[in-house]
Amino acid sequence: MIRLVLMIPTLDRGGAEKQLTLLATHLPRDEFAVTVCTLTRDGPYRADLERAGITVESLRKRFKLDPLAWNRAVRLLRRLRPDIVHTWLFAANAYGRSAARAAKVPHIIGAERCADHWKVGCEFAIDRYLARRSDCLVTNSRGVVEFYAKHGIDPAQFVVIPNAIEPAPTRSDAATIDWRKELDLPADAKLVAGIGRLWPQKRTEDLIWASELLRVVRDDVFFLFVGEGPRRRSLAALRDELKLRGRVFFVGHRDDVVDWLPQLDLFWLASGYEGQSNALMEAMRAGLPVIASDIPGNRDLILPGRTGWLVPVGERAEYARRARWVLEHPAEAASVGQAAAERIAREFSVESMVRQYVQLYRRVADGERVSRTPAES
Repeated sequence: MIRLVLMIPTLDRGGAEKQLTLLATHLPRDEFAVTVCTLTRDGPYRADLERAGITVESLRKRFKLDPLAWNRAVRLLRRLRPDIVHTWLFAANAYGRSAARAAKVPHIIGAERCADHWKVGCEFAIDRYLARRSDCLVTNSRGVVEFYAKHGIDPAQFVVIPNAIEPAPTRSDAATIDWRKELDLPADAKLVAGIGRLWPQKRTEDLIWASELLRVVRDDVFFLFVGEGPRRRSLAALRDELKLRGRVFFVGHRDDVVDWLPQLDLFWLASGYEGQSNALMEAMRAGLPVIASDIPGNRDLILPGRTGWLVPVGERAEYARRARWVLEHPAEAASVGQAAAERIAREFSVESMVRQYVQLYRRVADGERVSRTPAES
């Protein structure tokens, strides 16, 4: 039995948190004893973990530098005596890996989930120091490997395991909101949506400007932005400045997105950087035509013209032009959407992800030097 601790800052609704939850709840119970540890607080995914019988511990970190939380991490790991500690995201990578070393955990794995452009010198120095003291690093995209290689981490330390997505759930039409009725839109209105946290990484303002350009040539298109975040007020102000109230809607966070995705005519994503977007994967799984920024994480998912379309970051007019083409060629767009759904089902299943992690954990626990997963060699 391999004793495994998965450590992450929170269990809020986010991409890394979702992937950790999928992994923890699908690892074979006859081989892995799993504990999930949060650095600061739990969140909605705690309920999913506890329903699956996974123990959740919290270190209750209160400050950016919190030695008491670090001491609690060391004590917890000494009590649990895990074979492997696998940390996710920067704060947990920093606290968790250093605490694991202090607790003399035999094997340590870090995870870099995104090309983190927000980091500066001190964060990269911490990453480099701890990378050299980890068995390996896991990421979801080759683009993330390239990013960290530029900042001094040996790419041979990385194992690439793509994100996973569950099969589309059975829809309950009775419980699904109808956005055309809810927003008092025409029954034949075209719906375009962007889904994600409203903060600078997502570049939502590019999509609002593209909405304005598209509105000039088509008056039957309406736009939904799903999610919350610190930029909601400024983005709503931009919408109003462009006189798009009544055409662009901010609908907040929604737990039922997968139920109404099929109502959409198009999904778009403008992020300046990603690891691998869960929202994009969900849209592709639903068979939607997708337009996304031409960045490494999105390139792993979209085969241009075959499973979607890529647009250079910040090219607002190109987003509008490509969206117009998609809306004016519904048969071709539907064919691309179907190909996207088939690719997601074939190459990004939970079973495939879990199988790759099981292989990795076995190799690490056996003391094997890890540089690439078998699928990459």
